[in-house]
Amino acid sequence: MNLEQLQGVVEIARTGNFTRAADALHLAQPSLSRQIAALERELGAELFHRARGHVSPTAAGATLLPYARRILADADAIRQEMGEIAGLRRGRVRLGATPSLCTSIVTEVVGAFRDRHPGIEISVLERGSRGLVDALAEGELDLALVTSSDATAASPVSLTRTPLLVEDLVVVSSSTSPPLAEDGRIGLADLARLPLIAFPRSYDLRVATDAAFAGAGLRPAFVVEGPEMDAVLRFVERGVGVAIVPALVHHGRAELRATALTAAMSRTVSLARRADMPPSHAAHALQRTIVATADRFASAGAFISRAG
Repeated sequence: MNLEQLQGVVEIARTGNFTRAADALHLAQPSLSRQIAALERELGAELFHRARGHVSPTAAGATLLPYARRILADADAIRQEMGEIAGLRRGRVRLGATPSLCTSIVTEVVGAFRDRHPGIEISVLERGSRGLVDALAEGELDLALVTSSDATAASPVSLTRTPLLVEDLVVVSSSTSPPLAEDGRIGLADLARLPLIAFPRSYDLRVATDAAFAGAGLRPAFVVEGPEMDAVLRFVERGVGVAIVPALVHHGRAELRATALTAAMSRTVSLARRADMPPSHAAHALQRTIVATADRFASAGAFISRAG
């Protein structure tokens, strides 16, 4: 049974004539007759009474008709919905990002994407880079913004990574407090003597900064330890302490002052997706928005440059 056969059944019942039905379907009458005969053989029942000059449904044909109309209506609905998805009028895309990127570039990406494609639903998952890679591997995400260089190496599936930005790690302090250094740069030894706000130990950023202090033989003075990105920034704005953060989170925040580290540290922000799964129309459109937004950040923000 196929849609063409069901279209034939509905059209023959409507016109009461094989020839007129074939004309309406742009078929030769013998071709339509063969389709209906094949369907009758498959169902084991005659569908039409074939009288001279008029054709009418049998009991079996009358039973089939409402099902045929429903199936054809569902097929039309599917075609329409698929067209809307292909035309980016509806759909869903799943994006993952690290906490620091969720508070910076992701907010700009989502806003720009929703302006262009208001019918597309966006689901955002906030995790560390390793967790995002796992989510991509398990099919929970379409795209992910990850940081650092080797987080994807342990993935059980092949990932495509597109480097977008290189951002410096900077020290942020309250803009209402005096500058941390006259020349705009501060060393780890001076930083270790300041009240520091530290991220959870599970953060890749915390691992990197702890390693830098340990490598210099320093033990920083933490005044607050363990809050997430939003809370850290609010603590800094209130003057509770200072924090080492990626430069992207400082972008556009007038309440924060950024100071460069003399021992420069940076990280690469990349867009990752599964290599064995082509992106959907919505994911492809979101990917274009992410790249365009990254370009704007690179051209407008201090301590941020285009990768490559």
